[in-house]
Amino acid sequence: MRRVLTALAAISIAASVLPVAAQAQSGRQRGGGGQQQASGQDEAPRRAIRIAPLSRRANAGPCPYVKILYDAARYVEFEGERAAIANVGYTGEIENLTSDCQYRGDEPIRLDMRVLFQFGRGPQAAGDQRTYRYWVAVTERNSAILAKEYFDIPVNFAGQRTAAVTEDRTITIPRAEITTNGSNFEVLVGFDVTPDMAEFNRSGSRFRVNAGTTPVPATAAPTSE
Repeated sequence: MRRVLTALAAISIAASVLPVAAQAQSGRQRGGGGQQQASGQDEAPRRAIRIAPLSRRANAGPCPYVKILYDAARYVEFEGERAAIANVGYTGEIENLTSDCQYRGDEPIRLDMRVLFQFGRGPQAAGDQRTYRYWVAVTERNSAILAKEYFDIPVNFAGQRTAAVTEDRTITIPRAEITTNGSNFEVLVGFDVTPDMAEFNRSGSRFRVNAGTTPVPATAAPTSE
C-alpha cells in the first residue's frame, strides 16, 4: 500500500466546460467547469434540475467510489451570530454528482466527474458577483486523504436571486501495481467551508434562499484556466 500512496502523490486534475442540462436524464455522479444559469422568478414552482449522466465504459476493474461530503455539501453565509433567514448572505449547494472511469492493464485510472451546483443570494448578499470555492479529494478507501485540490467558481447572478453552474473535472489516479483497482480509492467533493458552516450542515439545518425557481440563461462570470 506504501507504493500506492507514493504514486498518488502525482495525482493530476483537469477541467473542461459544459452547460447545465436542466431537462436531461439523471445519472449516477460526476463534475464540470462552468456554464451558468440564473433565475429571479420566486413564484415559480419547484422543478428538479438534473444533469446528463456520463457514458458508461468498460474497465479492467471497478471505479472509485465518488460522493459529496455531507458536512461540506452546502455553503451558507450569515451576517451576525444568529442563524436566521434575514441574516443569510450567499448560499450554495452541491445538488447532483455523476461519475465514470476508465483504465486497462497498468494504466492509471481516469475518473470523469460532472457536478451540478446551485447558488443563491440572500437578504444580506452585497452584490451580483461572488466567487465560491470547492475541493476534490482522493482518499484511500475509508482512510487518509492522499491528494486534495481546490477550485474557484466565479458566479454572476446578473440581477437574479439564484444561479446554476455545472462543472466537469477529470482526475488521473496512478496505480502502483496492475492489481490495484478503483475500489482502493474514494473521491470526495465539497465546498470550502468554515468550521461554523460545517457544524451548521451537520446539525441538519438548512436555508435554500429562493431555491426551486426556474432558471433562465444568464451571463457566466469570466474564468481563468
